[in-house]
Amino acid sequence: MKGEMRLTTARVDLPRSFTLEVAEQNGVYGSLKKTLAQHKPDEIIQIIKASGLRGRGGAGFPTGGKWGFVPKNLDKPRYVVCNADESEPGTFKDRIILERDPHLLIEGCVLTAYAVESHQVYIYIRGEYGLSIQRVSDAVREAYKAGYLGKNIKGSGFDCDLTVYAGAGAYICGEETGLLDSLEGKRGHPRLKPPFPAVVGLYGSPTVINNVETLASVPAILEKGAEWFASTGVKNAAGPRIFAVSGHVNKPGLFEIEMGKVTLRELIDDHCGGMRNGRKVKAVIPGGASTPFLNAEELDVPLDFDAIQAKGSFMGSTAVIVMDETTCMVHAALILTRFFAHESCGQCTPCREGTHWAESILERFEHGGARTEDIDILLDIAAEMGGGRTICALADGAIGPIRSTIQKWQGDYESHVPGGCPQKGSLCEVSW
Repeated sequence: MKGEMRLTTARVDLPRSFTLEVAEQNGVYGSLKKTLAQHKPDEIIQIIKASGLRGRGGAGFPTGGKWGFVPKNLDKPRYVVCNADESEPGTFKDRIILERDPHLLIEGCVLTAYAVESHQVYIYIRGEYGLSIQRVSDAVREAYKAGYLGKNIKGSGFDCDLTVYAGAGAYICGEETGLLDSLEGKRGHPRLKPPFPAVVGLYGSPTVINNVETLASVPAILEKGAEWFASTGVKNAAGPRIFAVSGHVNKPGLFEIEMGKVTLRELIDDHCGGMRNGRKVKAVIPGGASTPFLNAEELDVPLDFDAIQAKGSFMGSTAVIVMDETTCMVHAALILTRFFAHESCGQCTPCREGTHWAESILERFEHGGARTEDIDILLDIAAEMGGGRTICALADGAIGPIRSTIQKWQGDYESHVPGGCPQKGSLCEVSW
């Protein structure tokens, strides 16, 4: 299939792929052995920088640059934290690695720890991912027994311990500093930045935080080299990404695709088998619930960071939610706004109050009683919430669905005045 590049998902279809036996038989931990024997920590950071690997979580920050921010001369421990709190609605890409190739993730974690001279790794997994927690915990025990974790890993002189931590179901803990507070046993509240976690992170010490797909990409880069990885994808977007596609397509699922080589339209038509019931696309969320919607005329955008941003949205968590022509966009915006209002931690007034009032107004559109001027009020609320007025990006993410649905489907809103949803609030025949 055009653009397919199986890197972090190469082994997930193998029987018992989550076991150490199958992992070792198929190359996992080979990169770790070679790297510990052949490279110094600073060399690894330079390789990752040269590779062009960008974070696979949401912001897309250069991974090597983040590692390079960790100070070397502080008399404090350094930590590596894997953010596996995959809570963005529509996102399920990291879950397949956690459940089907946990040893690849462990290898990536240990390599990252070695690069930044850390001896303690934490994998923070969302509490609802019961099987993921079990599989990763079992894999950690196997890795300790086989000498890939613990003291003097494979005779290298490098020590590294790894702890699996289960979250408690809070979306805000996917924000890296909120995750750190939760990991310390506190309520998950995002922190003011600066200082950034690379300098003042877990327990006040330098901390590198990367998500699952990012860390799982590290072993292949160190095995095949920075030039190989940098030669894939397109400028500013090297390597593949896992796209989690759901909604009104014939074949929803996960697709690991070389960035920039496939358009959103090709992803839907070729990889996902087109739209269900022969219907037309109406809207697509390209990168998870916090990214603005694209319409049917914007589907020829290549799947890479810069191209999607040029269309006014973001690659985000690469959760692609496809909606057909039967979808009520007001209802779609309400579902997402309801989620953000529920998950706001409440620290910042624009987010706490804005998400609540936006939800209330969207409920009026949905159930009756809305006025045409409420459309402008929603835009005013969005203006007060966005633009960096809050500690974290939840508020900015929450306004994306509201603004984009009004800008591109204002007729849907007008059709709800004053009697409520003409489709009786349903998105379609099949829930997305």
